[in-house]
Amino acid sequence: MNSKQAKEFIKAVDAMVAEKGIDKNIIIEAMEAGMANAYKKNTGLTNVKAKVNPETGQIKLYTYKIVVPEVIDEETQISLEDAKKIVDDIQIDETIDTEVKIIPEEFGRVAVLSAKQIIVQKVKEAEKNLVNDEFKDKQDEILIGTLSREDSKNYYVDLGRAHGVLPKDEIIPGEKLVMGSSIKVYVSKIEFGTKGVFILLSRSHYGFVKRLLENEIPELSDGTVILYSVARDAGNRSKIAVYTEYDKVDPVGAIIGEKGSRINRVLNQLNGEKIDVILYDKDPVKFIQNALSPAKDVEVRIIDEKNKEALAIVNDENSSLAIGKKGQNVKLASRLTKYKITIKKAGELDEE
Repeated sequence: MNSKQAKEFIKAVDAMVAEKGIDKNIIIEAMEAGMANAYKKNTGLTNVKAKVNPETGQIKLYTYKIVVPEVIDEETQISLEDAKKIVDDIQIDETIDTEVKIIPEEFGRVAVLSAKQIIVQKVKEAEKNLVNDEFKDKQDEILIGTLSREDSKNYYVDLGRAHGVLPKDEIIPGEKLVMGSSIKVYVSKIEFGTKGVFILLSRSHYGFVKRLLENEIPELSDGTVILYSVARDAGNRSKIAVYTEYDKVDPVGAIIGEKGSRINRVLNQLNGEKIDVILYDKDPVKFIQNALSPAKDVEVRIIDEKNKEALAIVNDENSSLAIGKKGQNVKLASRLTKYKITIKKAGELDEE
């Protein structure tokens, strides 16, 4: 490689580093490995290494001998006594390097091809490692990406170094997505494989609401208010249960904010979905009563504590509120409390 080619090589390396964010040393080391391997094949030698000047791109090849107490292989080893004649302060296991002065023209072409193959391989490995490092801690988090394309089943979201898959049945029902627009997505699953990283995204997962709330409300992110559980019917309604260990803090009020200012910041990102903020209570009876809001005057009986079964007794006025449209309220309350809740009117019990 002449000086002009060397400069072009370094220029190409610098451009690749800037574009892909890869450590320059990885590419330099790949070039060195490729040149050394080519020379080994060309000469049959095994004790060969190459050095690339990262500033100029100039390449030098060396054969080396390892300093040993007793020489067994004269081609690859040198005694400490003989080594000290060359380098006064050299130690055992260090090497004496001898520069290879003449590189045949034919070897030069083979070496460049070999180095190119190794560089391509190393760059792919480096890119894969960068992606893995960037996304390894992103599961159950919200990311912001760009809608890049779609097919019959999925949207594909550009997340920077990788693309995520957003199935069409994982968007918020009724929302319209526009290609090229920015979008917030919840990472529901990440798998790392030989072909790269697979990132499954969602906007209908209950975790999407959970993370939106934590990102928007300081008391949740700093632990002043604890988000105990979330139940979600995406596009329609969610219920969240919160509590605090601080006597002077109103956990429900902290989530809602003055005139709904805080909760509205989240609602504006949910395509019309509503959120009921429920006060969590360690007493399952009180918790279930709270979870069945907006129904009032609910009598709760724990039928089977082990199997998490409860009976909620309501009057005629609150029956429809407790059950909700198409059973939505009681279903969400059951998910929120982790109790199977059966709703019955007081009159129905009298008849039994």
